[in-house]
Amino acid sequence: MVFSAFVGIGDPLREGVPAAIEKCKKAGIKVRMITGDNIVTAREIARECGILTPDGTAMLGEDFIKQIGGCVCKECQTQVCECPRTKAQAALKKKEMRVDTIGNPAAFDAIYPKLDVLARARPEDKYALVVGLKERGFVVAVTGDGANDAPALIKADVGFAMGDSGTEIAKEASDIVIMDDNITSIVQSVIWGRNVYDNIRKFLQFQLTINFAAVSLIIIGSIVISTTVFTAVQLLWINLVMDTLASLALAAEDPDENVIDRPPHKRNERIISNVIKQYPVFYLNS
Repeated sequence: MVFSAFVGIGDPLREGVPAAIEKCKKAGIKVRMITGDNIVTAREIARECGILTPDGTAMLGEDFIKQIGGCVCKECQTQVCECPRTKAQAALKKKEMRVDTIGNPAAFDAIYPKLDVLARARPEDKYALVVGLKERGFVVAVTGDGANDAPALIKADVGFAMGDSGTEIAKEASDIVIMDDNITSIVQSVIWGRNVYDNIRKFLQFQLTINFAAVSLIIIGSIVISTTVFTAVQLLWINLVMDTLASLALAAEDPDENVIDRPPHKRNERIISNVIKQYPVFYLNS
């Protein structure tokens, strides 16, 4: 017997994936891999692209769901109950819609901070992870391409479906369809999402400043000099020029790449805060 050859089959990472994962980390986004692959394969791929950190852990979906007790009804505290799961069923039965919660929250709290990879994951495993993270105040985004990803995509705050390889069920269950099936497009969506949020804050700040100044001048003028500072036509002109044109310019401003370098906004954060952040609402594009 003579050794002829050794053949190895590999599935290399797409170009730019490790850089996209690094950008997500800089943006304060925790990336987790949930896959149906073997745990050895999943762990190695996650290590190559930077998802699996030195102090992170990889678990099997079956072990994960057993330890956390799965998802149970918040009212009945059982996995199977007669509580309606849709708004239509709730209206028909005249009962509150079922709210899922983690069966063993203490175990979930001990697992999720270091959980980087969930291998051999089933639909209920993905769904349970999304439920647990949302219960703890996190804003959760899920990517998927198969029908088994639909429950997690629907439950997530933002669902991303793959436009090229994704099934129609996944696309219907998602909020955003990634047409090129590339994780770098998800990073761009984060940049544009933060830009929209910033533009809304700029618009509101500008509107409040202009209107507060105009109203204050009118009130002070009426009290002090017993006359109006602005006539009705002048106020209309201020609203037309300052409010409309300037506000449209602020709302249509393109994103700055620096938005990816700051932490995300909290779910309960006010759009008009009473605390000055480390980063300004207004900034100049360099």
